[in-house]
Amino acid sequence: MSAENNQSAKITLHWLDKSRSHRILWLLEELQLDYELKIYKRGGDKLAPPELKEVHPLGKSPVISILPAGADKPLVLAESAAIVEYLTDHFGKWLVPARYPAGKEDQVGAENEEWIRYRFLMHYAEGSIMPFMVMSLVMHNIENAPVPFFIRPITSGIVSRVNNFFLNPNFKTHLDFLEEQIGSSPGGGDFFCGKDISGADILMSYPLEAAQLRAGLTQEAYPKLTAYLERLHEREAFKKAGAKIKEITGEEYDPNIFNA
Repeated sequence: MSAENNQSAKITLHWLDKSRSHRILWLLEELQLDYELKIYKRGGDKLAPPELKEVHPLGKSPVISILPAGADKPLVLAESAAIVEYLTDHFGKWLVPARYPAGKEDQVGAENEEWIRYRFLMHYAEGSIMPFMVMSLVMHNIENAPVPFFIRPITSGIVSRVNNFFLNPNFKTHLDFLEEQIGSSPGGGDFFCGKDISGADILMSYPLEAAQLRAGLTQEAYPKLTAYLERLHEREAFKKAGAKIKEITGEEYDPNIFNA
């Protein structure tokens, strides 16, 4: 089915503030799709509201529902990478690098470097770097939890040791790796997978935004990564996504869950 025919499908994005769902909103704008946007706000516990469990049993965001023309029941998809893959499969194949050079289709080891990077990053974004970001959030919450004064040295000591001996070394390993990756982009491109933006770049935006908040991603330490993230934020579709959130909520897009 062509992308034009697929446009008759009704797409709804369930968007949660200070969450990874903003990447999906940006993707929808990048693909120039029509969609409905439902906004959810975190509670005082910083967690997603219970209403999201009515959409998907895990109660997380992002979640999209897609109701094809003539269908009685929508398809509900969770998990950022799965959503990106589904939307690009149907509406944006240009966001996926070509897998093989002409004449070498389906040959083991013949894949283009751009595609190999894309496949890796589609798993890496959520499977490798984001768990450290989530653990950093947990440490932040422990450090700032209201505890009796005589307990605080214990909690602060635990947080300090986890940060110094586990999180910070891992953050450095990952950011060093990513700085090298963007610096060695195929064809001298501006994006991780080459000269053209891909779905993997959209996925990588949130962990890098989080890294600026908590993991030492600075202009001085990582100039190439910083410039790369700025390029992503300058894309017209990214700006449109932010403008839509401001129009609906009156607030600027802010990924800083540490201040949620």
